[in-house]
Amino acid sequence: MGHSNGWPPRVVMRKASGLRTLEAALIRSGLGPVAGVDEAGRGPCAGPLVVAACLLAPKAYDKLAGLDDSKKLTEPVREELFPVIQRLSLAYHVVVIPSWEIDSIGIHVANIEGMRRAVAGLGHSPGYVLTDGFRVPGIPAPSLPVIGGDAAAACIAAASILAKVTRDRMMVDLDQRYPGYGFATHKGYNTPDHLAALQRLGASDEHRRSWRNVREVAGLRPVADVAEQADATLAGEVDEMLPAEFTDLRPDSRVATGATHAR
Repeated sequence: MGHSNGWPPRVVMRKASGLRTLEAALIRSGLGPVAGVDEAGRGPCAGPLVVAACLLAPKAYDKLAGLDDSKKLTEPVREELFPVIQRLSLAYHVVVIPSWEIDSIGIHVANIEGMRRAVAGLGHSPGYVLTDGFRVPGIPAPSLPVIGGDAAAACIAAASILAKVTRDRMMVDLDQRYPGYGFATHKGYNTPDHLAALQRLGASDEHRRSWRNVREVAGLRPVADVAEQADATLAGEVDEMLPAEFTDLRPDSRVATGATHAR
């Protein structure tokens, strides 16, 4: 596993308490401190995407023994762990990406960008970064994607709780600003009650226009159709007699709006 010059050092896995096995192995190999990164709000059709990075101390605190995937914990347990993680971590940083930015750059790009911002904002340079599920290019430290990471590494579990609690609180606040949708209950996910409210009230400013169900309610064209039209227009393949909604997308236009942001 190591190069001829001895770097990076070979990681030896030994059993550690709770979810600290992987982090403990990295720290023993001189690759610490280890930061975990995770997100909340990738799937909902409303509300922001929240990404958190958390750098735990090497010591396995008893008060953090209950760390686990935030989705497996009850809301009261998450709320109880939230201030403990903030107090005992070496550093943490939470990034909020609003709905309009998700619509502009796409959910996957928003997720990667959020993870980069979260690590960059730690204020304490990690020796290694563990990300949940997929590789994140552009992180200024060695990194490793961990499938099911929030149930396999304490630092990722801690980040998942920071992200989940932060987003849930934001959705409760949005429920006051946009009454009738039930944001405090379903947190923007596509539950039957949410979909019924969306049909009844229409899309709010917090709904993601790049989601099919929101576009249908708002009377917008499917994203694939809009993107195809934009690509053809920018390539000069569309007749000059464009529909009014594509006026700003002519090949000679200096600004591309509307369709190019719908990807």
